[in-house]
Amino acid sequence: MSGRMELLSEQGLRLDGRRPHELRRIKCKLGVFEQPDGSAYMEQGNTKVLAAVYGPHQAKGKKTEGNDLVINCQYSQATFSTSERKNRPRGDRKSQEFKMYLQQALSAAIKSELYPRSQIDIYVEVLQADGANYAVSLNAATLALIDAGICLNEFVVACTASLSKANIPLTDISHIEEVSGGPKLTIAALPTAEKIAFMEMSERFHIDQLETVIETAMAGCREIRDILESAVKEHLIHIGSAADWARVC
Repeated sequence: MSGRMELLSEQGLRLDGRRPHELRRIKCKLGVFEQPDGSAYMEQGNTKVLAAVYGPHQAKGKKTEGNDLVINCQYSQATFSTSERKNRPRGDRKSQEFKMYLQQALSAAIKSELYPRSQIDIYVEVLQADGANYAVSLNAATLALIDAGICLNEFVVACTASLSKANIPLTDISHIEEVSGGPKLTIAALPTAEKIAFMEMSERFHIDQLETVIETAMAGCREIRDILESAVKEHLIHIGSAADWARVC
């Protein structure tokens, strides 16, 4: 642990100039493609993600057994998304793990009882990776599902958290903080219900610090949810204006 880089300056600023609990700048947009049933683009700092949703449609083959909804997630990173060349941007172990993690979190949010014997396909592509890749991917997928008109119990959002050497909790970890700092916690949550849909630690936290780090990530999830809600409202207003809804009695 002694070899860790200090993530906070004497002035209380992080390596990228943020305060400990400050999120990276978030930009998002729904309906970026016409071909899918739903799509979204999201930037969180320098991490940039596209998500597309197809469905619901009838599940085929063995997937039709039973009345359960099939949620098919695909996660990949563009070969140019990092400084390291990726020979297998879709089939590497980390991509397969993220695929399962996305499915786990999204299954907790989608009202699956409304889509029996159906399938929803969710494709996520990381265009630029600069930390919290899974979290930003899940947030983009949530927006794409909403754009597709898929009924959700509520927004499912994700955020990361870590600790400085002085044990000060940090929100929304960038890539340089991931490789320079200590353990990282990723949480996918249903913030209104205060439920955790997924949680992963890069390494163990001390039991005395774990609760604080979890609450830091949950607070980040609540803040991100508010940003996504504003983006959805803005998108609906834009659609309504384009369709001239205001003239409909």
